[in-house]
Amino acid sequence: MKPGEKIKALREEKKLLLTDVAQRVQLETAQLESIENGSVAPSLGVLIKLARVLGVRLGTFLDDQVKSGACITRKGDAEKTISMSGPEASKKENLSFFSLARQKADRHMEPFLVEIQPGVPVSPQASTHEGEEFIYVLKGSIAIHYGKDEYILNEGDSIYLDSVVKHQIQSANNEKALLVAVVYLPV
Repeated sequence: MKPGEKIKALREEKKLLLTDVAQRVQLETAQLESIENGSVAPSLGVLIKLARVLGVRLGTFLDDQVKSGACITRKGDAEKTISMSGPEASKKENLSFFSLARQKADRHMEPFLVEIQPGVPVSPQASTHEGEEFIYVLKGSIAIHYGKDEYILNEGDSIYLDSVVKHQIQSANNEKALLVAVVYLPV
């Protein structure tokens, strides 16, 4: 089942109206409908808000096969997963998220491979949500706007941050960047 289908099924199971959920996650009703029918891929920020409203783990939308125990993602497998950012979101945000542990059931962390395209996002919008994040730069350089501060991270650098502070990530130069991000959301 795709993320949009899971969102719709959970919303209907909880007897929540499309308009109510859209309002609570600060989306237009048509946007949420497009997410549910699979024509638009939700951004990570929207998925986090939907998880809160629907009372589930973020991973619920990404779970592929339910597996307990160790979960291995081999080189190249991440690109074969569902991207957390559809083509339109990627153009606006310059980010693409790929889940690295969709097979793992009942996880408390969400690891992602993140591709950041060069340039400033078309509609820069900072993210804020409960939890914490750890980011490790594999390739390139990134600029992280965190509250009123800006940090430049290069290949091999990392940052651990509180997600309740407004934050946004973008390429620090005209090159693509690749990073691993681990998001923890308290239950």
